Amino acid sequence: MMTIKELRSKAMKLPLSPGVYIMKNLKQEIIYIGKAKALKNRVSQYFGSDKNHPEKVRQMVSNVNDFDYILCDSEFEALVLECSLIKQHKPKYNILLKDDKGYSYIRVSKEEWPRITFEMQKKDDGAEYLGPYMSSWYAKNAVDETLKIFRLPSCSKTFSADAAKGRPCLNYYIKQCSAPCCHKISRKEYGESVAAAVDFLKKGNSDSIKIMTKKMNDAAENLEFELAAKYRDRITAVKRITEKQNVVAANISDQDAVSLMTEGGDACFAVIRFEGGRLYDKEDFLIKDIGDDADLASLRREFIQQFYTMRDKIPPVIAIDGEAENEALLADWLSQKAGRKVKFLHPQKGEQMHILAMSRQNAAERLAQSRGHLGHELTALDELAKLLGLPKIPVLIESYDISNLAGTENVAGMIVFKNGRPYKSSYRRFRIKGFTGQDDYASMNEVLTRRFEEYFKNKDTGEGFGQLPDLILLDGGKGQVSAVRPVLERFGLTIPLFGMVKDGSHRTRAITDEGREISITSKRQAFTLVSTIQDEVHRFAIGYHRLSRKKKTFSSSLTEIDGIGQERAKALLSYFKTIKRIREADVEELMNVKCMTRPSAEAVYRYYHYADGSVIDRPEKKTESDDTR
Repeated sequence: MMTIKELRSKAMKLPLSPGVYIMKNLKQEIIYIGKAKALKNRVSQYFGSDKNHPEKVRQMVSNVNDFDYILCDSEFEALVLECSLIKQHKPKYNILLKDDKGYSYIRVSKEEWPRITFEMQKKDDGAEYLGPYMSSWYAKNAVDETLKIFRLPSCSKTFSADAAKGRPCLNYYIKQCSAPCCHKISRKEYGESVAAAVDFLKKGNSDSIKIMTKKMNDAAENLEFELAAKYRDRITAVKRITEKQNVVAANISDQDAVSLMTEGGDACFAVIRFEGGRLYDKEDFLIKDIGDDADLASLRREFIQQFYTMRDKIPPVIAIDGEAENEALLADWLSQKAGRKVKFLHPQKGEQMHILAMSRQNAAERLAQSRGHLGHELTALDELAKLLGLPKIPVLIESYDISNLAGTENVAGMIVFKNGRPYKSSYRRFRIKGFTGQDDYASMNEVLTRRFEEYFKNKDTGEGFGQLPDLILLDGGKGQVSAVRPVLERFGLTIPLFGMVKDGSHRTRAITDEGREISITSKRQAFTLVSTIQDEVHRFAIGYHRLSRKKKTFSSSLTEIDGIGQERAKALLSYFKTIKRIREADVEELMNVKCMTRPSAEAVYRYYHYADGSVIDRPEKKTESDDTR
């Protein structure tokens, strides 16, 4: 096997020309294909220092035994060749999208009570099939909408004569099914509804509304008011569906919106597609093991190449949620493939931004499901990351708050949110030890110092204090941030650090660093997340403070006893937990506490059992003779 040094030496002999490079493993299998504007510069980078390489690139390089290359006349020609070779060889370390875009159909069964269903394959079963449809998402939605509009069943119940004895399901009562299973509708009426539904699927919204409007007017003229009302309800339902689609597609003609979400080394791309002012398709692609430090611009370029290599239909506009590597070159390639100009958009506001946000929400939901949590949690984290300008989603967030009463019982609470949820096993409590009195800034400095000292002691474990957060949120303004910033600098850490600012009603209103305030009230999901974190850290810190004060009060009452100081008072409380149990203990039980002597135990016993030389009434323990009296 060639060494890295030998591979670098070979790479340094390459020409400074555009081309495609082909990485191979020990078995001479192609494991990666890439293109370069200057082959020598690009390929030699792989075999130099790996400090700046993402983890996935380091893994790929460790498996490279040799490489080939193909010279091209231009970088554009290299891009076209790269796409062709990736499609042909499907290398392990390139992004490989599964092309599962088969045709789908809508099936209308031929039976006594016909059914309308979505199908992925056309069978020779005598049924009527509508289609084929390129978008399975569109066909499935069309069936769902049609069944609701015409009140047709979506269940698998049988409609036999005996079925009439049963009760209809919820769909009947919410007017989404006519309950043929319970014979709430005649076979003739049911057949007419199916025929109208098929007509709707074949002719579309506008033609269907015209036909139903004419039938409604005819029925009204013939005084068939029940029939006219039925057509009226169907027209209303069709218009409602149409209006819903128009809201989504307002001012959007033919274009795609491509979004990328990453979390925990995985990624998901979502594409929503518009044609003729209507959303007609949605696709998402889950990509595993890209690494936490993946180059997102490179990832977008690879995805766009793969996606549109698999698709014949390329829109004139593609909105993307971040920069793609070689974007101008990609646009030229897509323009050539489409036979007309194709451009990329990076929307920042308005309708286009709304469409892109919808695409990101789909990507977040798919990625969250694959990782076992909820999509809105990932969306909130993504919204927060964008708001604060973070390089990646903050999977692990630590938050701190200080609590005291006029400088007494000075304590702090640390909470952790993981994947947008409280991670209570990592919550920690701190008692301020470095000084007495009230100084929230010094307290915050001490707490973070102690926290990161523990990190360097435990970082090999990768658990608890042995892992670093992606974001630190302090309950307070820029003063707290300024107090903690030197701690991070002293330890050489570059963790994003912000304060959470409250308004006059003690509600979260903004996030701040040392120089600016960032309003979060307009970002609904991020606002909810930050508010939850701030409320939780405040609850945790003040709860610890109240507990400390309670113990302090108990301890103070014990120190009034001769021979009982702070240490013995703490030991007694630790052993017995409550003053009541201390009061009820006898001398021998009190002597079980470490550091207690007989004289001190007798002093405690006398304190709680005698007053002015008299024995205080206390229930005596029952004996066997007492129970039998």
